[in-house]
Order: sequence, then structure tokens, then C-alpha cells
Amino acid sequence: MNYSKPFSQFVDGLTRIVTSAGGNEEEILSRGKPLLADLVSNDNWLPEEFAQPHPQYYQQYLLHADPEDRFSIVSFVWGPGQFTPIHDHTVWALIGMMRGSEKGERFALNAPGTPMTRLSEDVLTPGMVDCVSPRLGDIHRVSNVYSDKVSISVHAYGGNIGKIRRHVYAQETGGKKEFVSGYSNKDI
Repeated sequence: MNYSKPFSQFVDGLTRIVTSAGGNEEEILSRGKPLLADLVSNDNWLPEEFAQPHPQYYQQYLLHADPEDRFSIVSFVWGPGQFTPIHDHTVWALIGMMRGSEKGERFALNAPGTPMTRLSEDVLTPGMVDCVSPRLGDIHRVSNVYSDKVSISVHAYGGNIGKIRRHVYAQETGGKKEFVSGYSNKDI
């Protein structure tokens, strides 16, 4: 990817934060949140190839992977009405809304074999940034608010998210299954 100036500045800034924080998640999230808010407030830097929806599935395009796998940055492109399963990340994440709107529903596990508890629902609009992590609450489902247009968000994760073993959950039972997401742009 040929980095635009706003994206290069974000990568450089996040690299400095991750390096100086030494793994301190709270510091990374608090300092990274305004940095991502600044990036997503500008909607002209994302190359069109990383903003393409798929007719059936949301797309997760890798924009940058830290050479040491300390973090990765992706664009999520949501076609009309698309949504994720309930899932976790196992690492910190910053979620910045750039175009459209998405709904995030947070869940908690209960006793094995019992339904998960839906804790909250938040709607992100352009310029807003949310955080998730194992410490803050890491299990959620995300969906495009719109049934008639595309939404795009930019996510930064505390590792190379396309390589990390994570879980999807059954809401009715709390059962979980391991997965590795990979990326929609497989040639990277």
C-alpha cells in the first residue's frame, strides 16, 4: 500500500505509542484513541481498493502490519446489513468509524451451556472511536447499521489480527470455536 500522509502519520504515531508504552494496554488505548479519531475524521486517505464491499461478507483488509507483530491496522468494509458472529480478539483493539455507522453489541459468558448475557449496545458514527480488550470486555458482535449502504471502519489491534487464534461464540450456549480470520486481501 502506498501510504498517504494521514495514514503514515497514524502508523508512525501508533508505533511510537506502542514502543514507549511497553505493553501497557491502558496507555496504548488512551493515547491511541485520539490518534485514530484524527485519522478517521479525514475520509479521503483510504485507497479505493481497501474500501470495496463484498455482496455477501464483510471485508477485513490489512492496511499495515507492524514488522514485530505488535499491532496491525485494517479497514473493515460492511456491505448493507452485514454483521460478524459474536467473537473475541484476545488483544486490545481501537475501532474508529470513518463512513456510515456500525452497531457493537457486547456480551458476557455465563455458566457453561447457558445463554450469553448481552451487556450493551453502542452505535458508532463517523469520527467516533471505541476500545475493546480482554480487560475492558472483548466479546462482541458488530453490524452495519444500514441496510442500504456501505459502512467503513478502521481498526488497530494489539497484534497481527489476521494470524491470531480467536473464538466465535454461540449466543444460546456460550460455546466457543477457535478461528483465525486472515485478511480479505490475501495477496498481502
